[in-house]
Amino acid sequence: MPFALEARFWWQRARGLWRRGLTSLRTRGLAASWQRLLQHLVRPARPALPLYVPETAPFAPFTLATSALPAVSLVIPVYGQLAHTLACLHALAAYPPGTPFEVIVVDDASPDDSLQALQQIGGLRLHARTRNGGFIAACNDGAALAHGEFLVFLNNDTVPQPGWLDALLATFHQHPDTGLAGAKLVYPDGRLQEAGGVVFADGSGWNYGRFDDPADCRYNYLRDADYLSGAALAIPAALFRQLGGFDVRYAPAYYEDTDLAFKVRAAGRRVLYQPASVVVHDEGTTAGTDVNAGPKSAQVRNQRVFAESWKSALSAQLPPHTPPTPALLHRRQRQILIIDALTPQPDRDSGSVRLLGLIRLLIDEGAHVVFVPANRSADGNYTRALQALGVECWYAPLMPRWPAWLRSHGPRFHAAMVCRHYVAAELFPLLRKYAPQARLLFDTVDLHYLREQRAAQLTGDAVALRAAARTRTAELGLMAQADATLVVSASEQALLAHECPQARVEVLSNLHALAAAGPGFAARQGLLFVGGFRHPPNVDAMVWFAHEVLPRLRAQQPGMVLHCIGGDVPAAISALADLPGMQVHGHVPDLQPWLEHCRVSVAPLRFGAGVKGKVNQAMAHGLPVVATACAVEGMHLQAGEDVLVAGDAEGFAQAVLRLHADATLWAALAARGRENVARHFSFDAARPTVCRLFLD
Repeated sequence: MPFALEARFWWQRARGLWRRGLTSLRTRGLAASWQRLLQHLVRPARPALPLYVPETAPFAPFTLATSALPAVSLVIPVYGQLAHTLACLHALAAYPPGTPFEVIVVDDASPDDSLQALQQIGGLRLHARTRNGGFIAACNDGAALAHGEFLVFLNNDTVPQPGWLDALLATFHQHPDTGLAGAKLVYPDGRLQEAGGVVFADGSGWNYGRFDDPADCRYNYLRDADYLSGAALAIPAALFRQLGGFDVRYAPAYYEDTDLAFKVRAAGRRVLYQPASVVVHDEGTTAGTDVNAGPKSAQVRNQRVFAESWKSALSAQLPPHTPPTPALLHRRQRQILIIDALTPQPDRDSGSVRLLGLIRLLIDEGAHVVFVPANRSADGNYTRALQALGVECWYAPLMPRWPAWLRSHGPRFHAAMVCRHYVAAELFPLLRKYAPQARLLFDTVDLHYLREQRAAQLTGDAVALRAAARTRTAELGLMAQADATLVVSASEQALLAHECPQARVEVLSNLHALAAAGPGFAARQGLLFVGGFRHPPNVDAMVWFAHEVLPRLRAQQPGMVLHCIGGDVPAAISALADLPGMQVHGHVPDLQPWLEHCRVSVAPLRFGAGVKGKVNQAMAHGLPVVATACAVEGMHLQAGEDVLVAGDAEGFAQAVLRLHADATLWAALAARGRENVARHFSFDAARPTVCRLFLD
């Protein structure tokens, strides 16, 4: 049975690639189709984790680029081991963080000449203890001297990597409920030392991922941890003082960081492992690693102290010696699997904006989201952006192929959502087999068959019309298999009530946060179009607008300019830049300047399906829209009251000219467009549907 199931998966994948390849050749041409094929089949080799290592040289004085007005105070306790201390400080000097910082080195009565050497280093604050008190005493002394809003405790046997501190502090800004943040610790040989700590029910602990590959998918997303190693640890200074600092019951050291993590959590704040902050730690340099002798022997005694102090909280922890897995680490959360063709790119297409909004909403509701692109490819900053939200992302070569991965992970999911019919056709059988307990959701993104059918009817292409019929059969068949199908508009829901009455169809539309309205009418000029050009309706819309509408506009307003923004620009769009009034910008990472300074947004789509992100995005920013009926289908908009709608070139041109010239009309449409987004396309509007479908 498993062999037959997996053979079916590979057959579906091969057939789907062949069919989509033919369709792409017809609509996009050879070059664009070849690039899309490479995205599916070719993955770059994974480079080894690059580690910065300071050069070894005889001691010479140097200076740190510290600030008299620090935002963060680095506290480094020192007891001998001068070479390690200098390597740590050299790393801070070579790659100073962007955040204003100070460095407080607490010399804990070092037995070597550390104090004399440290006195020659500029830019640090040196505090010399007269007798050795251990890690806890040294850290608490340093914290008492700190001026920064944040405290960062850093072992002297560490080499912080470039960007480590800014990434660590960003945790608090991106997740305001953070109370404690810890770095990814790696050994000098590049192996993983710790990706957040796990505490078992008897108070014992384990460094999650110890000796594993630091690039493994399990260790590269933001995650709540039971505790974080004091080797590289950040906390708001006020919270540290409120909690009484490191508890002296654990003096001289060990379990003080674990105890602090439990106190932070008891105070209602999160304890977060931040994988984007990487610190090399030469574990055991000062205290050794033998728990039966030397300073580290206190670890055994302190475990008993800790276990007695936190007996109630520990009752909810994993049994001792349980091998931690992502399923177990997130056992208190609903675990949701989301699969789309590619990793969402919210600066490039509307579907990605919607998917990212859904992921944020699920996280806000307490779910743990696992995202896997169907092609199993990491996508640089787009993947890292998901991981920074706390999304567990999987990708090759660190992820096995789909059948093996689902065999291992399928049982942990409460719900699984697959986007797009050609992805769902491949994966539905595997999900039913390996995740039978999961609610299976089919996200159409938009009704592909409806879009293909309309495009074929517009061009009179009989071959494309037959292809649309095949897509219809595939989509409706998947709807019948799914526990629920998601569409983006009530109009598509009504259509499917007739086309596929046995399916449960729910509306989950685009998700937008209202932005500031921006400048008023008088401070704006010109027109804006936004749309990714991998999407054929956008190519058709711009070619039609540039040749049929823009000349009519410029005949009456010679200075009228259209700003055309969107990635993956084909030759047909590039050629439009030669036309008077056309400015083709291609992809831009930040649309804000155009959303704030253009006067009218245009959506001249002649075919398509679903809800148009370009319309909602403009309205969310207070930018009024002129559109075709197709572009505002299912969006709860009233023509003439919320948006201007026109179907032919002359009517479209007159609507644009009218809106561009009438300040009163402009202000009314801007206000009502924002109201429509808030009422129908906000996070609050979607929340009940999301909770019902994914979490109940």
